[in-house]
Amino acid sequence: MDYAPHDLSPRERYKVLTGFVLPRPIAWVTTIGPTGVVNAAPFSFFNVFCEDPPLCMFASNLRPDGRVKDTVINIERTGVFVVNLTDEPLARAMHDSSGDFPPEIGEPDYLGLKLAPSTKVVVPRLADAPWAMECKTWKRIDINNRQLFMGEGIHFHIRDDLWDRDAMRVHMDRYHPVGRMFADRYCRTDDRIEFPAAPVVAGT
Repeated sequence: MDYAPHDLSPRERYKVLTGFVLPRPIAWVTTIGPTGVVNAAPFSFFNVFCEDPPLCMFASNLRPDGRVKDTVINIERTGVFVVNLTDEPLARAMHDSSGDFPPEIGEPDYLGLKLAPSTKVVVPRLADAPWAMECKTWKRIDINNRQLFMGEGIHFHIRDDLWDRDAMRVHMDRYHPVGRMFADRYCRTDDRIEFPAAPVVAGT
């Protein structure tokens, strides 16, 4: 079975892409509104793609009724945001934060999520997140009304129990991230595979 993208509707293309490109990491993005309301919204069109400078990317589409999401409006105004990652204990709250909340109701407050001040941006981070990166907007691209935000990480926060400072490695036995599958489905990541180092093949 094969398709040419132009033979599919945007919704059908979305279903093909999200049905096979998985599991996907989830950016739980916190932003702040003009009255100080903190917004938290998950985005699974997300990844990091550079370390010098540290850059991440996430994409936000319009709401089903055509309205622009609060995350986009808030970043437009402030130029900053925080990418929080989620793990199993936070997974249900992350999923619930994807609901349709009015701008005057912040998801962290409604869901009972603890906030902590950031170091270099005005936007708070989620205090219990295993990892968070404070970001300033590096570039924004409009793609058919989907906003692609590229953020430069300017400060990292790591939950103390997850990090070996001497080895500069995560304690994988303690870190239990979740991934996005499709629709309302997620996956755990504890069933892991290890391979020996890949061979080094000399050129001819």
